[in-house]
This record gives sequence, C-alpha cells and structure tokens, in this order.
Amino acid sequence: GVESKVKRLLGAKGSRSVDTCYRELGKVMFEACGMSRTAEGLRTAIDTIRGLKEDYWKDVRVLGEASDLNQELEKAGRVADFFELAELMCRDALQRTESCGGHFREESQTEEGEAKRDDERFCHVTAWEFKGVGETPALHREPLEFEYVKLATRSYK
Repeated sequence: GVESKVKRLLGAKGSRSVDTCYRELGKVMFEACGMSRTAEGLRTAIDTIRGLKEDYWKDVRVLGEASDLNQELEKAGRVADFFELAELMCRDALQRTESCGGHFREESQTEEGEAKRDDERFCHVTAWEFKGVGETPALHREPLEFEYVKLATRSYK
C-alpha cells in the first residue's frame, strides 16, 4: 500500500533526483508517444520506460522524512505513478494502428502523407484494466455510435 511505497521511496537512498528521472521519462514520451508515432518507436519506448522505472526504484533519492510535510516525497510518488501511466499510454498507442485526431501513426498515411483512419477497426473507446504489478493490463472496448456527427478524416492541406 501507500506506506510500503513511502518506505521504498525514502529507503532507496540513491543518487538521482526525482526531477532528473521525471525529465528523462518526459523526453521518452515526447519523442516516442507524441503527435507522430511509429510501432518501432513505441515498442522501444515501452522497454525504455520499464528500465527507467526499475532504475527509479533503485536509484532515486528523496530527501526529508515521511512524518513531515514533504513535497519532495509527494512528487516522488506522482512520478512513480507516471511511469505506470507512460507505459500504458505507449501500449495503447501501439495497439491503435491508425492515424486519427491529433495523433499520426507514420505507418497509417495516404500517398500524399495525410492521416489514414481505420474506423472499421478503431471506432471505439478503450479502457485498460490493471491486472497487477508486472502483469499485462486487459483491454476493454466499447463501440462508438454517432447519431448527429459523421466520422471524417481531418485534412491538413
């Protein structure tokens, strides 16, 4: 629970600041899971995030005590959660093999370089179910139904 997470964060006594680890995660997400994405980049990002998460728990240094009002500890807990969220975002982006909305899968484009949607396979909302630490989350889909708005491909020309 929370108490064991706090003990683990304060007990690591590593050499890296929470901010350094956070910036490193942000760089991975910006480069691999930003507006333009590739399957290869997302797979690499997932592996990189797992490594960063492992290193975080071993080598993070959180100053202060659990009994004090400790903003550094609060931030460390949030960043620990961000590793989980980042991996899930990359996993979700990897399974969505279309270009849609503001996200562009480089593998899914027209000859003119425009976004190529796949409404037949991806016209749904997804939710991921946590299955436990180290376990693959379960993907749940709910179809989208449009009554007043018609689906359309966004053109950037």
